[in-house]
Amino acid sequence: IAFRYGLDFRGLAAANGIGSDYRIVPGQRLTLTDKAGSVAIASPMRSSKPAVRPPPLPDTSPQMSAPASRSVDVPSKKPAQVFEATELTAWQWPTEGTIIRGFSASEYAHKGIDIAGKQEQPVKAVANGVVVYAGSGLVGYGKLLIVKHSERYLSAYAHNNRLLVKEGESIRQGQVIARMGDTGTDRTKLHFEIRKDGKPVDPVGLLPKRN
Repeated sequence: IAFRYGLDFRGLAAANGIGSDYRIVPGQRLTLTDKAGSVAIASPMRSSKPAVRPPPLPDTSPQMSAPASRSVDVPSKKPAQVFEATELTAWQWPTEGTIIRGFSASEYAHKGIDIAGKQEQPVKAVANGVVVYAGSGLVGYGKLLIVKHSERYLSAYAHNNRLLVKEGESIRQGQVIARMGDTGTDRTKLHFEIRKDGKPVDPVGLLPKRN
């Protein structure tokens, strides 16, 4: 939920009195903020049994908007231990290719970068971490991976043709975690994001400079 709405998950949990297991239930009222004093938004009640999928990636397309509220479900198991990423110096590029759309923090935000490539081109982990989401739960993003690198950093890899790792799996920097594709989009590319304390940052500012 924090990733979807651009919030720090620790602050979101604290604002809602949620413990360190981060467990929530269908119909629970959540305040969508990572700071005190914001307006609470209620998730609608559902009678169906809880699923085990985490919430999808927030929308990056100008013409699409995220729903105002929804009920979501979380995995019951705790993820594996997260490997700490060294700030600014530990990152590597997720794949080869030309950036065809850059990061934007404007009104019509594009919360990451799009890298052109070929079908089945390797997509690599930019740093050590743990897979916290692997699936295709959001229309427009295709097959998606979200990786937690530390308490502060997450990365996301969208539009893959194949996902090669599973939720809860520990991965190493440079490991091939997916194969590039065009799922949920109109051409073969990787949509890549980095979040710091829940907020989107320009990946180019963290990744090594290319010659």
